[in-house]
Amino acid sequence: MKSGLASIVGRPNTGKSTLLNSIVNAKVAITSDVAGTTRNTIEGIYTDEEAQIIFIDTPGIHKPQNKLGRFLNRESYSFLRNIDVILFLVDASERVGTGDEFIIRTLKNTDAPVILVINKIDKINDEELLYKINTYNDMYEFSDIVPISAKNDDNVDELIKVVKTYLSDSNVYYDKTQITNLSPKFMISELVREKILRLTNNEVPHSVTCVTTHYEVKDDIVSVYVDIIVDRDSLKKIIIGKGGLMLKEIGTQARKDIEDMFDKKVYLELYCKTVPKWRDKETHLKELGFSKTNE
Repeated sequence: MKSGLASIVGRPNTGKSTLLNSIVNAKVAITSDVAGTTRNTIEGIYTDEEAQIIFIDTPGIHKPQNKLGRFLNRESYSFLRNIDVILFLVDASERVGTGDEFIIRTLKNTDAPVILVINKIDKINDEELLYKINTYNDMYEFSDIVPISAKNDDNVDELIKVVKTYLSDSNVYYDKTQITNLSPKFMISELVREKILRLTNNEVPHSVTCVTTHYEVKDDIVSVYVDIIVDRDSLKKIIIGKGGLMLKEIGTQARKDIEDMFDKKVYLELYCKTVPKWRDKETHLKELGFSKTNE
């Protein structure tokens, strides 16, 4: 059996997490329409009779505005080294921008083969797709080019076949039934954050993070406590909502996904707290787990 590591890189909101979920056929990374949803390195583990591929979903590479942004970029850059193949994911429906050019300049300093993965092809026609291929081909000599629609699972199987041709190892790193390296504690936090991203306005998402402070699995129920951290009291009011209705709805939607995750009933308590400037404080970033995802 062949094995290896494939890193998924790209600008924010190109569909990296959607692709990872499609590959492993399960929800291991949260998704939303908000750019920069992924904040931690997430591994999705694909295993079949021929190969085991560890796909690494990295935070979108972007111009950082604070220490959190700089940390996320470092995380993404670190997975351009010692990797079997890089998947450079681009949005077919967006024009080629300075962000793509910046990433391509970075890719020129790597030794790993790079596959151009053109995502969201369901949004364009064949003529537009050909134009995209030619445009990116003029910018970089890609090892392969694979057009896909991660949302519709279109051509994702073909992408996996192409990735297999670049695997260089023969070790099996994970049990064949395992689909992610993430702990339940981390996944719970992310499921709560996903609901906040989807239910609140655009001002809140970049200013919020979630930390699971406690969870206990019993025979018939899972007890879960999650802190929602924001940097301003005004955002805390938005998340709690009038009469606590927004917080209640966040909890209701998150509870359903957590119950699916454990296949048990879930008791979920959410607490919203203000930590001023948490995104710019090294101590807070470490306390909130941005240097680790496996605990």
